[in-house]
This record gives sequence, structure tokens and C-alpha cells, in this order.
Amino acid sequence: MEDEAEAVVRAIIAKAKDGDMTAARIVVERIAPVRKGRPINLTLPKIETADDLAAAMAAIVGAMAEGKITPEEATAAAGVLEVRRRAIETMEFERRLNEIESRFGKGQ
Repeated sequence: MEDEAEAVVRAIIAKAKDGDMTAARIVVERIAPVRKGRPINLTLPKIETADDLAAAMAAIVGAMAEGKITPEEATAAAGVLEVRRRAIETMEFERRLNEIESRFGKGQ
């Protein structure tokens, strides 16, 4: 099948050029796929600490409850917050480790 893939693509493009709208749709969908999702506008607090995450999550849940965003959009936004939470956690761990190492010396 791989051997014939190029020939199939050329045939679809030729049909699209000849006015076959189904073939044209196939070509366009591959060249410029339909965007999945949309930008959402949420006012979130600045997120610098773990405590800030709770307020941001509340804003997302509130926007979903008010119908401003869909449950799927809320899930996506919550996923972004989870990535931010892990980054904050990593930075906090590194800060604490550096503090301990400076108090007690590295490798002692």
C-alpha cells in the first residue's frame, strides 16, 4: 500500500483540480486542517504559589458553571494549571534543597 500512496495522492489532487469537490475537500482538510478548540478568555489571578492555583481553579470552575466555557475547555485549562503546579512544586523543592545544602553543606 505504501508503494501506491503517492499515486493515490496525485490522483486525488488531479480530481480536485478537475472540480471534484469531495477530492478538493480532502486536499484542503490535509493542507489546512480544521482548528480543534478555540481561544478562551478567562481572567485568572497571577499564579506564583500553590495557593494561587486554588483561586485560578475556582475561576475556571466558575466560568464553566456560568456557561462561559465548556466542560472540555475547563478540563484543558485545568490541565495547564496542573503543569504550572508541577513547575511551582519543582521550583519549591529546588529552593528547599538549596537551603538545606547551604545549611549543612553539600555531600556531607
